[in-house]
Amino acid sequence: MAELDKVFQAGVRLRASDIHVVPDEPIILRRNGALVKTKTPKLSREQSRRLITELLSDADKRTLEARNQLDFSYEVEGLGRFRGSAMAHNRGLSAAFRVIPTTIPTLSSTGLPAVVETILDQHQGMILVTGATGMGKTTTLAAMVDFINERRAHHILTVEDPIEFVHPKKKGVVNQRQVGRDTHSYLNALKGALREDPDVIVIGELRDLETISLAISAAETGHLVIGTLSTTNAPKTVDRIIDSYPPGEQSQIRSTLAETLKAVITQKLIPSEGKDRMLMAAEILIVNLPVAGLIRDSKVFQIANLMQTGKGLGMKLMDESVMELYEEGLISVETALKHVSSETTQGRLRAKIVE
Repeated sequence: MAELDKVFQAGVRLRASDIHVVPDEPIILRRNGALVKTKTPKLSREQSRRLITELLSDADKRTLEARNQLDFSYEVEGLGRFRGSAMAHNRGLSAAFRVIPTTIPTLSSTGLPAVVETILDQHQGMILVTGATGMGKTTTLAAMVDFINERRAHHILTVEDPIEFVHPKKKGVVNQRQVGRDTHSYLNALKGALREDPDVIVIGELRDLETISLAISAAETGHLVIGTLSTTNAPKTVDRIIDSYPPGEQSQIRSTLAETLKAVITQKLIPSEGKDRMLMAAEILIVNLPVAGLIRDSKVFQIANLMQTGKGLGMKLMDESVMELYEEGLISVETALKHVSSETTQGRLRAKIVE
């Protein structure tokens, strides 16, 4: 048993989302969004490196040595899986480990609105899950895959770096490919994907223009493509995709994106009033004909207005989702104020504080 296995056991017991191994520091946990230093002894530079490398295969050790960073997964039998990210820095070698739940969450348990299930009724096009790092995008992807896997006899092909949730056999077939182990890159996997008869292609991260371009092409040719981007709202997501293309190609990609993009789900995890759990706030953009027209006509800045008037379709702005959590008494007014962006909403919340 690796020495860190006991640390992982404690982290799971204490409901930590992440575990940090850092030279000159004790073991550090992230609980409910905040870092907490444990009372364990501080790790020396040598101890930190030994604890981390003990978990790696010989191939992973060579990759870490060559690149000075490594993403990998690790499993403790009977406990669960952990996504590791190791990096060399001025004080030695550190790693952060994300705790992967032992069971795949359902869509309803994530806190996402019910309209997401309707969005997944699509059989082609592109659905994007966005949000900052650590906001649960990978968990949402896993819940989406499980939802489809339970209901449709589809071939679902995932490309992940690394594989986190392992999907069992259900109604569909799920083939999971890990970057670095099963394929050289996201790009390499996507080039081969279209010849592998997938119904659904899940891309862990749309990292660059080539990956984005191949994802859109797959959506154009009749596949359902689900992927993630690290953007903070729906309009910024659309702009990010368009701006990744050279200026001379942006007019064409606007038209293509207007036809292929089906929805953008932006999520944010917010600490509860009691600071004992993280709650989901979600912004939902459904690309109907009016929204597609704005994308095509380079009027992305007007999308938020259509989202406000599209509540009957399930659309929702992030500020509205945050305010719902506040009005239900689930988060404090101070917390809500940190997570809203419009001046009008901020003014309403400041008035509550004064009261």
